Amino acid sequence: MTDDRSAAERYRPEISGWLAEHSHAGWRSRLQASSESEVVRFYQDWARQLQAAGHLVPHWPVSFGGRGLGFAGQAVAQQELSRADAPRPRPMAISLGHAAATLMEHGTEEQRKLIPRILDGEIFCQGFSEPEAGSDLASLRTRAVRRGDVYVVDGQKTWSSFARYARWCLLLARTDPAVSRHRGITFFIVDMLSPGITVRPIRQATGSWEFCEVFFDGVEVPVSMRVGGEGEGWRIAQTTLVTERAAQLIELTESLRRSLDRLVRDAACLPGRAPGSSLLDESYFRAQVGALGTEVEVLSALTQRSLAAVTDTGDVGPTSSILKLFFSELLQRFTRVDAQVHGMDVVEDLGEPREVGYLSGRPFVDHLRSWTWTIAAGTSEIQRNVIAERVLGLPREVRP
Repeated sequence: MTDDRSAAERYRPEISGWLAEHSHAGWRSRLQASSESEVVRFYQDWARQLQAAGHLVPHWPVSFGGRGLGFAGQAVAQQELSRADAPRPRPMAISLGHAAATLMEHGTEEQRKLIPRILDGEIFCQGFSEPEAGSDLASLRTRAVRRGDVYVVDGQKTWSSFARYARWCLLLARTDPAVSRHRGITFFIVDMLSPGITVRPIRQATGSWEFCEVFFDGVEVPVSMRVGGEGEGWRIAQTTLVTERAAQLIELTESLRRSLDRLVRDAACLPGRAPGSSLLDESYFRAQVGALGTEVEVLSALTQRSLAAVTDTGDVGPTSSILKLFFSELLQRFTRVDAQVHGMDVVEDLGEPREVGYLSGRPFVDHLRSWTWTIAAGTSEIQRNVIAERVLGLPREVRP
């Protein structure tokens, strides 16, 4: 695995140099003035530029369109994109992460023909969470009943990012209600153009419409689009999620570091209590920034440790819950300080915020959005249970 890290470090100056030559200065401001469909097209076009230069998926195997640099290469790309403040193709996050990993590891040869379409900008959404099956995903109720060469799907999914722009959906549905909850779930790839699918955008507190509800009413899914066997959906879903979380947190850690630098620069321009002073002269502000800076360094160290674990063993394991919990709550603390520093000015003109990242530089919007991180991908309560039981070895919580 040392060779993988060495190859990734040799790759670093290449992507860093390319990003310097292909700057997208002011891209956040431009997107804020664009319609949502224009935002999605911008990200798709940017993803194609990255792929043409070999920087979209350097960690993928060469046979699938990558450069074979493994997780270490993915980490380098995430770090350099963050340091350059370059756009990340957020509407394609599920496509490039979960969908691709699932197809590569578990897909049939026919299903893998979707991979080149991902590299050309095709969007997948995720049909996992339901109104009564969020953190307790195994209690999902969406049903898939086999009838000959198709499964007929009925049910509802929620919190599906960019579902109204998606061509495909990664769907978990219950195929056997008679067995234990985890064993009766099956994984499907569903064509979003299929009759019987209704997509309804959900307006968020930030004013954006990223998330959607997806309704399935007698939707027919060919048996050929079942991934793995019946009842294997839970296992397949778990094997494609863990390392992607670790990779995402590398990017987010770098973004948090950059945002902390921006906060300090902003504070130098904000007046302090004494005439002629700035906020940087206030001891209470320096104490807050010092504490945040220390936590960012701790998060960076934990992330690097997880990177080494994935590079060496291919699995970050339950310690990914520590990373997720620490980052999500640190993000809340940071955005709260950021919003307080800028005062009431941050709420005067929100406009209609576009999805340009969890740290967009708009303090109030960022603080509102930060709360989603303590809910999505397993609530903080769920993460604490995982840490207690699987990391610390404490007795399992009593469950009804």
